[in-house]
Order: sequence, then structure tokens, then C-alpha cells
Amino acid sequence: METVTTIAAVRERVQTARRREVPVGFVPTMGNLHQGHLALVDALRERCGILVASIFVNPLQFGPNEDLDAYPRTLEADQAALTEHGVDVLFAPPVSEIYPDGMSLQTRVSVPGLGDILCGASRPGHFDGVATVVSKLFQIVMPDFAAFGRKDFQQLTLIRRMVRDLSMPVTIVDVPTTRAADGLALSSRNNYLSADERARAPALYRSIEQAASRVEAEQGSLEAIAAEAMASLEAAGFRPDYFAIRNRHTLAEAGPDDRELVILAAAWLGRTRLIDNRSADRPDKDSA
Repeated sequence: METVTTIAAVRERVQTARRREVPVGFVPTMGNLHQGHLALVDALRERCGILVASIFVNPLQFGPNEDLDAYPRTLEADQAALTEHGVDVLFAPPVSEIYPDGMSLQTRVSVPGLGDILCGASRPGHFDGVATVVSKLFQIVMPDFAAFGRKDFQQLTLIRRMVRDLSMPVTIVDVPTTRAADGLALSSRNNYLSADERARAPALYRSIEQAASRVEAEQGSLEAIAAEAMASLEAAGFRPDYFAIRNRHTLAEAGPDDRELVILAAAWLGRTRLIDNRSADRPDKDSA
């Protein structure tokens, strides 16, 4: 694997591959890699002739009171893991390469209706930062395929909408959430959990699973199911941000005719904000 730090260098490597007429795969990350990130790499390895990953801790998606400075930087370990999983080129630019005129003058990409709800309501500007940097990275790498995890379902939905709306020639490949044995979704922020918090953290996904079972059995209204899940999280020591049951394709509030749903939750455990989700389908009305 070759590590490059400039836009010109990564474009040169990709153009060389394109002359061989092979598909280009891309996995954008912020580093501090775990098995969830590597699952994204593995999902593209067989279908692409060249595989590019990026490591860039994007300041544009961090709020003023968030953990930009504390976000773990583990470049050497990440390089070793990506090499082992068959990545050909790692693009690891400095901030000045991505935002040469500074962030205040950076053109921004916004996805209306998706960037300001759920996590976007709690983290104003976060998804504008995500959409902007992913758009820039797509323009730099010009991949045929790009992989994103289902763990951040709102981000996945937003990226798909951006790609569609801006007619970007890239296929988004979604990859199932990678979980620890006790059900906790893998995340770089899990490193912030104390031992006691780590033991309690799987309760977030359990609350989602319990809600999904009730949704699929149509046991109660969606509002009541969500309210009870919020109460169960509070009882388990969380500070819930939201617990929402939405249309799986649009993330709009679920109506009585919506069958394909997604349950999304975010909650604080100590100083760590955890997110998770799960799909849930209500029975078809004809079979109910």
C-alpha cells in the first residue's frame, strides 16, 4: 500500500488504474480504525481493481464543544490494518490540502430535510460538514464504488440523497453494522467509555431490539413504543437524545401506511454519545 498526502498524487494513482479500465473503490474514514471500518474495505475488495481509502479528521463536521482535538489519531496502526486488508492507496491529507482557503471560505454542501433532523438537530452543521467533505473526496478520487456503514444510518441516507441530487457517478455500497459479541455497535468513540459504561452500553441496542419486536408485531403505537424505550434508557443510566421510528427510505416521520421502517437512537453514556439503529417492517395491511 502506498500512502499519499496530496490531491495530485491520489489522482495520479487513480488515473493510472483507469487506464487499465478497472473499477475504483473508495472507503472514506477518519482513522482510528476498527473492524467496522475494515468491513467496508472487505466489501469492496473483490469488485474493484484499485481500492483507495482516506483518513481525514474533518474539522468541518465537529461542533465548537465536540471532540476534534481529542479524536484519536492512530496513523501507523491504521496503515498496517489497511495494508493487511488489501488497500492499494491511502490518501491521508493535512487540513490545508482539503481546505486551502480555510473553512470559513469553503463552499458547503447541504442536504435539506436530512441534515437538520435527528443527529443533525443535536449537532447543528455536522451533516453539512459531512456532505461537504464527502463531496470533495468524491471529486478527488472519482470512485465507481464507495462504501458506508449502516451504523450511521442517517449519514448513509444523506450521502445517497446527495449522490442522487448532484448526479454523482458513484454507486454507494452499504455495509451491515459490525458489533461486539454483546451487541454494541463498534465505534471509535467506544474508547471513551469507562469499564462500567462499557458494560452498560449494550442496553442501547437492546432497547432498539425490543422496540423492533413490538413494531413488527404491531404492539402499540409508534409513539408509545418510542416513549417506553426512552424511559428504559433513562433507567439504564443513559441520557437519551432521541429515540425515533421513521420511514426507512426518507427518514420522515412514519405514517400509518409506512411499512418499511427504521428505528434510530442516540444517547449519552457519561461523556460519550452513542448511536445505533435497526430496520423493522410492519406487516402488510393485507396480511395483518
